Amino acid sequence: MSLDTAGESSSTTARRLPVAPRQQYITWIALAMMTTSSVASLRSAPSMAVYGLACVFLYIVPAIVFLLPTSLVSAELASGWSGGVYRWVGEGLSDKLGFLAVWCQFAMTIFYYPTLLAYVASTFAYVVNPSLASNGLYTAIIIVTLFWTGVFVSSRGMKAVAGLSSAGLVLGTLIPGVLLIVMGIVFLGQGNASAAPMEFSALLPAWTGIASLVLIVNNFLSYSGMEMNAVHVSSLRKPASEFPRAMFVAMGLVLGIFILPAIAISWVVPAEKLSLTAGVMQAFDTFFAHFGFGWATPILALMLIAASLGGMLTWLAGPSKGLLMIGRQDGFLPPVLQKLNKHGIQQNILVAQGAVTTLIALLYAFIPEVSSAYWILSVITTQVYLVVYVLMFAAAMRLRRRQPDHPRGYRAPALFLLCWVGIVASVAAFCIGFVPPSQFGGGNVLVYVLIVGGGFGVVGIGVPLLILAMRKPSWKQDVTVDPLAALKAEEA
Repeated sequence: MSLDTAGESSSTTARRLPVAPRQQYITWIALAMMTTSSVASLRSAPSMAVYGLACVFLYIVPAIVFLLPTSLVSAELASGWSGGVYRWVGEGLSDKLGFLAVWCQFAMTIFYYPTLLAYVASTFAYVVNPSLASNGLYTAIIIVTLFWTGVFVSSRGMKAVAGLSSAGLVLGTLIPGVLLIVMGIVFLGQGNASAAPMEFSALLPAWTGIASLVLIVNNFLSYSGMEMNAVHVSSLRKPASEFPRAMFVAMGLVLGIFILPAIAISWVVPAEKLSLTAGVMQAFDTFFAHFGFGWATPILALMLIAASLGGMLTWLAGPSKGLLMIGRQDGFLPPVLQKLNKHGIQQNILVAQGAVTTLIALLYAFIPEVSSAYWILSVITTQVYLVVYVLMFAAAMRLRRRQPDHPRGYRAPALFLLCWVGIVASVAAFCIGFVPPSQFGGGNVLVYVLIVGGGFGVVGIGVPLLILAMRKPSWKQDVTVDPLAALKAEEA
């Protein structure tokens, strides 16, 4: 072999050797913003604004019994075990239950995206034609269009997602939230009467039976997701200390974003006129009309849309990445769903999810009342996701008991108490979810229970059982080989 030939052969081999992609780090502040973006938005404010000042009580109670345990327990788990809920539940309970946990975390987004994008659709209606906010066909078209746009953006990589979700949080949640509160204070300061009672006695909600509790279930969904971004803990330079710090900052932002704007909305929009999807824009429309800034309504609508789309991008990136990790590592997914694109993103999973989301979005085209479809899908989303938390809390207690000396960057205080409070709250919320809310008291209770129970049974239980039954040894991949590096080598 000549020197030139040897050199050419060596050069060719070098070009074909897999090269590990450079690690892309994100700051803990960026992670806090991503977490806040994925959890908090103004979207849920109308559902609690109907209670007026009592929304403070209705937000604080779930925060104590659900948000606090979730944040502290997930902070300990993420600082000791990388890999998200699958690793936590798999280590603490079993691999199959770990798969169930990460599946439910992923599957809940199938119902979450239509509800989130229905809010976007009703908000965008105030830019073009407010009467479209209650049009089912229009809502379905917007959901499908925006979801597939989100899939395209997410397929470009994590760096783009982190930047867009943080920008969306500031532009479309923090700024409009502060503006809503300031305008509300000025509105009351001018001597205008509040649409909701503001007396001290109004801090406690009126009891009208168990149906009056159902709206609280939506708050569990509002607070869910604090643990979801734990899959990105490896993207932090100092995960043991930076992840808990990000969680605590996110907790403070979440509470402020939820409570204060809901109160401001209750000042100007009577409870009986509030729309669950368009309530935020109803409030802005009323405020702007009062102050003579009607021209600003479309601008605020676009800002709110930016925040919601940023949150959607975060959800697209997180759960699907966790599902991919365990799909490759333990062979829970067929090879076609394990493939990555050139940016290292699980594009086939996103596309499969998009097909199902598109079908569900059609519900809005066939259910006459948009708010009814929005509520039913929100409840199913909550039911599926609550399974994740019950498993996570149970796994955390077992890991603390069986692996007390395992290195942890953070130890949650009174962990067992936190976990039991979280489990009881989650089970209670799950049961309440099958009770039709007071707004739908005139409907068929059996039909409501069958829809919610059927949606949960098929997506939360049936599909993962089917996947486990079809699972083959050949689906398991060698996790020591970087899939992105191997893909680049094949292309070369």
